[in-house]
Amino acid sequence: MSIRRVTPKDLNHLNLCNLDYLTENYDLNFYLTYLMQWPSMFLAIELNDQIVGYIMGKVESQPASMRHSPHYTPWHGHITVLTVAPRYRRMGLARHLTQALEKACNQRNAYFIDLYVRASNELAINMYKKMGYSVFRRVVNYYMDDPTGKSDSGEDAFDMRKPLDRDKERRFVRENGENFHVNPEDVS
Repeated sequence: MSIRRVTPKDLNHLNLCNLDYLTENYDLNFYLTYLMQWPSMFLAIELNDQIVGYIMGKVESQPASMRHSPHYTPWHGHITVLTVAPRYRRMGLARHLTQALEKACNQRNAYFIDLYVRASNELAINMYKKMGYSVFRRVVNYYMDDPTGKSDSGEDAFDMRKPLDRDKERRFVRENGENFHVNPEDVS
């Protein structure tokens, strides 16, 4: 097993990892943007010279004009995509990819790392909780669709966070975040 940066040539070899209805698929420009802006945060994991998983992340903060908003997010890491090919799941590969991105975010002095996950994706939510993430807030109707069929207006997302070394006082995580509801425009 090896973890390395994704290269432009790898973009045609990610399909094996995207064969899952819970994995978002993006156009080529989206992947290229991450390769250009955050190359050290777009990582692949290989087994036997085959990409079997990848993670795309970035570091960001909201504009200074948002600092007085109760929803403001300071300098932090963000997991945009984490996926492992279905055949290679439950082997700890997602944990290895996540730890590599957490290390990169710590090196960039981020307060925390966050991600959005469908509220119905209990398997992923439990995996992230085992890795030290907790739900910070529920973003109502964040996803335009709802594969569970429970809603016509979309599905909620959980904004999950893990504090990094800079957040010694754990100011950017909270208990019972599932009950803290916000709208999609509050998190953009």
